[in-house]
Amino acid sequence: MNIRSQRKDDHVALALKQDQFDNDFNLMKITHQSLPSIAFEDIDPSVTLWNQKFSYPFYINAMSGGSDKTKETNRKLALIAKRFNLAMALGSQHAALKDDSLSESYKIVRHTNPDGFIMGNVSANASLSEAQKAIKMLNANALGIHINVAQEIAMDEGDRDFTQWERNIKDIVDNLSVPVIVKEVGFGMSIKTVKKLKSLGVKNIDVSGRGGTNFLWIENERSEEPRFDYLMDWGISPIESLLMNRNEHQDTLILASGGVKNPLDVVKLLVLGAKSVGISGMFLKYAQLPEEEMMEKVGSFIHDFKLLMLLVSCKNIDELRNLDYQLFGKLSVYHEEK
Repeated sequence: MNIRSQRKDDHVALALKQDQFDNDFNLMKITHQSLPSIAFEDIDPSVTLWNQKFSYPFYINAMSGGSDKTKETNRKLALIAKRFNLAMALGSQHAALKDDSLSESYKIVRHTNPDGFIMGNVSANASLSEAQKAIKMLNANALGIHINVAQEIAMDEGDRDFTQWERNIKDIVDNLSVPVIVKEVGFGMSIKTVKKLKSLGVKNIDVSGRGGTNFLWIENERSEEPRFDYLMDWGISPIESLLMNRNEHQDTLILASGGVKNPLDVVKLLVLGAKSVGISGMFLKYAQLPEEEMMEKVGSFIHDFKLLMLLVSCKNIDELRNLDYQLFGKLSVYHEEK
């Protein structure tokens, strides 16, 4: 197995075993309303993004690809996406861009879900030609560009030169016909970062906050000289990122992810303005189960999400965005109540 494939397998194995990290969801409360006026059958949780209608306001976020093990994981994730009409983002395709023999671990998603909405994935180091190759590999409907400086500095073999990132992002955004989504890998985005991305022409941003898969921890575990324990709480939570950027939604499609564990977490991110919510860890764990059980788990999650919409008397996602909420602790500096 080559080093890139081994790294992909290491990432998945460590992601499955890591402890939970703080994500601030407990510092936000939805205000309870005791008199709902709808029925379960009235609820429509669908959303339309990039001229495509999805059945639910969450998607399978970038995780895997690049090895035989991750090929099977991607196949099962694609089955989920197909069954429930969810968008699906692939893990970084750079392994296959460097070694075409690994491309089947990504192409399996398109084979499994031929009509699905699939997002490719390259790093901000990618050239325009590499981005185009990544899209062609999957017949992708959109392309994600991941920005992962915290992961890179903790990786023994990681990059140390980021001078081309902004130029590459702008070049890709300006020259691709598919939507381009720039996403963090779990450390959140400040308003300064979001404004800079917008100045580069970026229209779709996943703030991907701290609290889910922690690549600082993963790379520290992989390292021959682990030394970054003091950075385990580095980053901005998804709640903080959305609050910081609450005035940036007008001309930008803001997505959110990072540590989503249950349907209430999804509701909170939607209330704060996220157009859809990316989920990685939960789907990764489900993909380790037998297919029937996997589908039952996802179905149960969806059913409970709709029950929460019933609890807050919201027939659709637009109505969710008008819910009252309260912020506590360090989040109270943003505002006490909507």
